[in-house]
Amino acid sequence: MRVAMISEHASPLAVLGEEDAGGQNTHVAELAAALVVEGHEVRVYTRRDSAALPESVSTADGYQVWHVPAGPARRVPKDALLPYLGEFGTWLADTWRRGGWTPDVAHAHFWMSGLATVHASRRTGVPTVLTYHALGTVKQRHQGSRDTSPPGRIGYERALGRAVDRVVVQCEDEVRELVRMGVPRSRMAMVPSGVNQEVFHPDGPAAPRDPARPRILTVGRMVERKGFLEVVRALPAVPDAECVVVGGPPADLLAADTFARRLSALAESCGVADRVRLVGGVPREEMAAWYRSADVLVAAPWYEPFGLTPLEGMACGVPVIGTDVGGIADTVVDGLTGDLVPPRDPRALSTAIRRLLADKVRRFAYATAALDRIRCQYSWKRCAEQLGSVYAAVTAIGRPVGVVA
Repeated sequence: MRVAMISEHASPLAVLGEEDAGGQNTHVAELAAALVVEGHEVRVYTRRDSAALPESVSTADGYQVWHVPAGPARRVPKDALLPYLGEFGTWLADTWRRGGWTPDVAHAHFWMSGLATVHASRRTGVPTVLTYHALGTVKQRHQGSRDTSPPGRIGYERALGRAVDRVVVQCEDEVRELVRMGVPRSRMAMVPSGVNQEVFHPDGPAAPRDPARPRILTVGRMVERKGFLEVVRALPAVPDAECVVVGGPPADLLAADTFARRLSALAESCGVADRVRLVGGVPREEMAAWYRSADVLVAAPWYEPFGLTPLEGMACGVPVIGTDVGGIADTVVDGLTGDLVPPRDPRALSTAIRRLLADKVRRFAYATAALDRIRCQYSWKRCAEQLGSVYAAVTAIGRPVGVVA
């Protein structure tokens, strides 16, 4: 089957840790590769954000990345891309109508990609599937006046849920949110994300550490919602343990990062600066070594649409303490593969960390169960197989050009 994946701001070729480069980039890259292994022909369409980029790139994993000329050929913040999506969709429609390569199904990633994809679908009759990755209602609830999303995002997301042929949801929390928005449950298909088990596994080198000092690891972009401030606030009640923070800009640029400076200042004021280490962003191929070096992985975001970090840690055999939000509430089974705590609650977090670090047997049991859960439930092969069934179902429906179901 010919599969077009539209990811307007999140190129699978991007360097993770840069602005607007995170879990969606990884998801699109890994999914595209897994779909190729399952026998699909895959093209990923992303916005051209540099004049130096070629029209298309063939990747080592067998899929192509096409750079769509929509808007200026330079970096534009994700939340400023809305005016260029009509141009993006028109380019897709014109390209697909020329007949050299017309997809059997178009899978949009993020709501703005959905707008461009539906725009193209109306002109070509190509069936459409949408993965939101994040919802405006949730972002607005947690960020309030600091939410920089374009006006009308929530209305667009509601309309898209009714316009596409299928919405791919990643966790039960997302299902509930979409139902409250008025998206029919019958339009949804539950397909959780996966984790690359060839990269993330328990065997292999671990990052250097002091064996006499317990290591807490926390990973993510340098943004407040990831909960790093809460982890630092929990540390005074966890004697002797060190907290290693991986993510954000490279180490040599951390000093210029506003949030990294704020995090360091908080560690100083809490009296734990000697136990907090900011590593900065590291190459993805080195991440497994950091996970393996930890006694416990803490994923403490305020909200998290899905969350790849807990999966990667679990795949490396590391017990996880996560906040009971979004996809983490699905992936971490409380009391079996890890512990769940309320978000934005340093006291509950410190209690959970202290308890787990003091219980080696429990850590081993959690890690063993977590590894088994990853292997059974969260492989990219399983994800690609499930999506293959979704694609087959929507292509079997058939839809004339100019009509949206």
